[in-house]
Amino acid sequence: MAENRQDVDRTTGSHRSTVRSLLRLWPYARAVRGRLVVSVTAATLAMLSTLAVPVVLGRIVDGPLARHDLHALWPPVGLLLLLGLVEAALFYARRVVLSRPLGRLEADMRNDLYAKLQRLPVSFHDRWGSGQLLSRATTDMNAMRIFLAFPLVFLIVNSVTFLAGAALMLTQDWRLAVIVLLPAVPLTVLTRRFEAGYSLGARRAQDQNGDLATVVEESVLGIRILKAFGRHRAMAEHFREQSRLLRRTELGKAHQLAMMSAVAVGLPEIALACAVAVGAYLVAHDQLSAGTLVAFLSTALALRWPVESLGWLLAYANEAATATDRFFEVIDEPEPEAPVTAAAPGRTPDGPTAGPPDGIRFTGVRFRYPDAPEGSPDLLTGIDLHVRSGETMALVGATGSGKTTLTALVPRLYEATGGRITLDGRDIAALPREELRALVSVAFEEPTLFSATVRENVLLGAPGADDRQLASALATAQAGFVERLPDGVDTEVGEQGLSLSGGQRQRLALARAVVGDPPFLVLDDPLSALDVHTEALVERALREVLGSTTALVVAHRPSTVLLADRVAVLADGRIEAVGTHQELLRDCPRYRELMSGEAALRPEGSTV
Repeated sequence: MAENRQDVDRTTGSHRSTVRSLLRLWPYARAVRGRLVVSVTAATLAMLSTLAVPVVLGRIVDGPLARHDLHALWPPVGLLLLLGLVEAALFYARRVVLSRPLGRLEADMRNDLYAKLQRLPVSFHDRWGSGQLLSRATTDMNAMRIFLAFPLVFLIVNSVTFLAGAALMLTQDWRLAVIVLLPAVPLTVLTRRFEAGYSLGARRAQDQNGDLATVVEESVLGIRILKAFGRHRAMAEHFREQSRLLRRTELGKAHQLAMMSAVAVGLPEIALACAVAVGAYLVAHDQLSAGTLVAFLSTALALRWPVESLGWLLAYANEAATATDRFFEVIDEPEPEAPVTAAAPGRTPDGPTAGPPDGIRFTGVRFRYPDAPEGSPDLLTGIDLHVRSGETMALVGATGSGKTTLTALVPRLYEATGGRITLDGRDIAALPREELRALVSVAFEEPTLFSATVRENVLLGAPGADDRQLASALATAQAGFVERLPDGVDTEVGEQGLSLSGGQRQRLALARAVVGDPPFLVLDDPLSALDVHTEALVERALREVLGSTTALVVAHRPSTVLLADRVAVLADGRIEAVGTHQELLRDCPRYRELMSGEAALRPEGSTV
């Protein structure tokens, strides 16, 4: 799905304006506009001081040198030295005045991007590759900062310098000035063509860089699978193919830049050679002084940098424009609408304070994924289910029936397409997300741990919990192994918790779900990675927790089902039957099959 999104991004790159894209940086650049003005002013004065040098040289040639007056030579030589020192000081000031504020601007943009990613729904992250997001937070940010620090300044400065130099050459000799300035016409046309082509290559390269980052991340996180199945060579070949694609794109960009640079250097050099020949002729026929010719040629040489740098300054500008586009593609993503009702009271030990205890109620709930093909049926087509207050409801169904999706609707990880879900009578769509997720605690089948300590990972479920609650949650999850870790609960578990076994990670995830005594608990097959002995111990401790909360538990095994007061059978997008374990065994053939494993043996396509 990320690739589809990427293809859309690449097509839109051909229709955007570089200037319009870069102007979107202004809300961030506004904070450093004073520093930018100082930097541009310092750089402009430095460049203009270089244009004063040819004037002084012309005066030296036509003055002291023509008269052979060495005493009159030292003042202009001293002036040249002073101009050099002023230029160096101004360039130093330009760099110093911008370095710190632009670093802070980059940090602010990165913080905004990260905060946006945290606010966006799970459906967004389902569509986007992690490498694409990572590259936006790193290389793209760097491209935008570099543009503001250097190319932006010198696009302005070089333009002013070129205009001032052109005016100066016209005052020195308009005939030679016309010759030198003549290449400006074809260069303008070439610049427009270069910009259009290079922007597409820049966008393609940045997207491919994101693809490459995704491959690296997946390879690192899945290294055990790759090694276990001997697929590391196949993944390495996939990485090399992605690298080759990026290399071809970068070489294409380099070719375009080389062509632009060759023309930007070659045409002015040819024009300068013609100006030298004409100027020499005019000096030989006393139509131009030698000092004026030296001054003119020195001015023309001083303008080489503004012209020759045009190609790579435009390249930087296009890199920054595409980086800006990619940044705002995330920033512009619509966020879930905030509830219009006033914020309700927060979590309390007795559960939600508004409304009588009514548990979790699903009424006509429908759901389909946002990126589902047009015309495809809903995954959930009309869920009516009531989990009574203080009750534990097990949810069973065949693989792919939508059990995990249904449980994800309760904390609003996904938004229901239709229908209504209430907690003790309060519509979750009207609850602020912070409050909703304080009321509902979750544990997923695939446990996710972060590069942090055991304590920090568990207390993500209830940041305000004390050591007693932490110890109680670990005891409920039968996580006694924590005591044997080098630093106990303060042991770093490493990225994704891969230093722990699957069962240990799952127990810590379960402890995270129960640590804050949640009023509502949603567990997605939380014991799947445990051995039989540990599972029995966890179930025994978990019964006490479930006795004081309202819980919806996805179950695949009879042992997990027996934790529940009642069981709901999900099939064909609807709740087919609800009852106790014994009632369903007696009255529901589908449930009997699910519990006995007969459904797994049924020929594909057959029905109950």
